[in-house]
Amino acid sequence: MTTPSGIRHTMAILVTASAMWMAAAHPAAAQTPAPPKQAVIETALGSFIVDLTPQTAPNQVAHFIAQAQSGAYDGTTFHRMVKFGMIQGGDPISKDPAKRSLYGTGGQNAVKAEARAAKMTRGSVAAVLVPGRPDSAGAQFFIVIVDQPGLDGQYTVFGQVNEGMEVIQKISETPVDADGKAVDRVEIRTVTIRDTPPPEPEPFVDETIQELSAYRAVLETAAGPITLEFLTDKAPEHVRQFLKLASAGVYDGMAFHRVAPGFVIQTGSLTTREKALTQKQQALVHNMPPEFNDTKHVKGIVSLARGDAPDSGTTSFFICTGTSPALDGVYTAFARVVDGMAAVDAIEASPRTGETPNARVDLSRVMLINRSGR
Repeated sequence: MTTPSGIRHTMAILVTASAMWMAAAHPAAAQTPAPPKQAVIETALGSFIVDLTPQTAPNQVAHFIAQAQSGAYDGTTFHRMVKFGMIQGGDPISKDPAKRSLYGTGGQNAVKAEARAAKMTRGSVAAVLVPGRPDSAGAQFFIVIVDQPGLDGQYTVFGQVNEGMEVIQKISETPVDADGKAVDRVEIRTVTIRDTPPPEPEPFVDETIQELSAYRAVLETAAGPITLEFLTDKAPEHVRQFLKLASAGVYDGMAFHRVAPGFVIQTGSLTTREKALTQKQQALVHNMPPEFNDTKHVKGIVSLARGDAPDSGTTSFFICTGTSPALDGVYTAFARVVDGMAAVDAIEASPRTGETPNARVDLSRVMLINRSGR
């Protein structure tokens, strides 16, 4: 006779066997997929973030993570670069400045050959190989700053730059010698591996016209603050786009590049920005379909500047300093000055050559104020 304890033991065996069968039959149900990983690479010139892609190169990703977590990259340097083309680093030998002649020869032959990327596109992070040796990948990697069709199908890509291309571009500008090796050291301080955080919600996507109307913008200029009130009932999408750009800091560090007395003062041109846009900022910039309306272009009205095409406006805008009927219904008016006209007048009075100010007139930033208190 089977005892109760024997029954329980038999049932436990059956349950365990059933679970093993289920795991074998349904492997996806047996384990939770690992969350996607990122590498945060802090350098002497700033930080950038790489999305690791084990689906394209599992062994290379595993090796890179192991190297990073052991601190193997800390203190290494980007030893080779092509200006605005690519940067290369990760060689453990590059920790020692006295061994500069050997940079590019270390940390190899650790990973077997994996799939080659069909396309080498901007921001691709790829394993460095010894020429003619497909199993020679290891710690070294390179990052391309622009599409490199000449490298298509030749290298294993194990990551994609998510943020910080402007830092990588800056690194690429490091002077090199006749052999293409960096003259100055641009060290990797740390490489931190983390779970990929959820994307931040994009602001000013779902707000209603009433909610957009609660905002004002303060232009902080060299001549003083200028406060704008938005015409959300006339050009809601222009208002939404301006708020997106301002909240992302796109207008920070610009200048008033055009002064036409009795007509307009103009700012917002990306060519006047003191620093290049980040990837996230650049992604927000696009041409705006017009929202022509019945607003008269009188002193204090703010409109989006554009080229010949009606939908060619992006970031540049102007403030009217006089009455200009020729602009009515041709440019999209989206705001008006409600405070700070003295600053507008001061900018209009700037010494200039033609319509170009003789001295830079800064727009240091655009600050948003929500009058609803939310």
